[in-house]
Amino acid sequence: MSAHSARRRWRRPLLVAAAAASIAVPSVAFATDSATDSATDSATDSGPADSGARTPVQALDDTYYKDAIGKTGPELKAALHTIISDQTKLSYDQVWDALKKTDEDPGNTSNVILLYTGRSQSKDTNGGNPDEWNREHVWAKSHGDFGTSTGPGTDVHHLRPTDVSVNSTRGSKDFDNGGEELSEAPGNFTDDDSYEPRDQVKGDVARMILYMAVRYDGEDGFADLEPNDQVGNGSAPAIGRLSVLKQWNDEDPPDDFEKRRNQVIFDEVQHNRNPFIDHPEWVADIWK
Repeated sequence: MSAHSARRRWRRPLLVAAAAASIAVPSVAFATDSATDSATDSATDSGPADSGARTPVQALDDTYYKDAIGKTGPELKAALHTIISDQTKLSYDQVWDALKKTDEDPGNTSNVILLYTGRSQSKDTNGGNPDEWNREHVWAKSHGDFGTSTGPGTDVHHLRPTDVSVNSTRGSKDFDNGGEELSEAPGNFTDDDSYEPRDQVKGDVARMILYMAVRYDGEDGFADLEPNDQVGNGSAPAIGRLSVLKQWNDEDPPDDFEKRRNQVIFDEVQHNRNPFIDHPEWVADIWK
């Protein structure tokens, strides 16, 4: 954030969340309404799991994340990179239909929830006109110049439905606290070199950015994406401000919508996960 921009206190009380509560393992359907989630198919078939049963996240640790458990720092990052790089890749046209699944409004299945405004809007109003929704690259595609070709430019873990004009206002700015509030998106703030999303998705934004930093490390012909602790990164393959992203990750833990989105991507779209939704504490283990 530029020096003239005032910083503000966090405007929402800390959420109390248990990251394991609503995440399903590969063989179990994701659910947020049930009182308890089963960690295995047998537990699902036989009723509520007993007190000794593995939780869904523990079951993922036994399977999907088994090669990352016990690691920290660069070793953890490298292990997660290998795990999440095993994915189905989409074209940019396929992203439209993917977002209609991943960001579906749980209260109205004909709509999607827009990232920055939080507005529920018809799936059919996607496009490029004002008040329609389009495909926001949370890791701005100019930061590393990866465009919309298959790869980081089509990875739905960081692509979200957003209001066209709000997307334009965010542009390719880095993330930080401060700025002037957007009249079209209350709770969002911006200045000449950064953007601050509404409180309810601050952690989501942080975890999407850090997923990209782990997933894309210079292989596959694309740039090595890394967060840094500055703004105004321009076309460099970097996005800041890392210290603020880490704060947002801590203060806005994954909610049911974010967990469900991760599961839908895993089950139906790319078949890989954002590890920082399943394990938010891994952010501090990698970026110390």
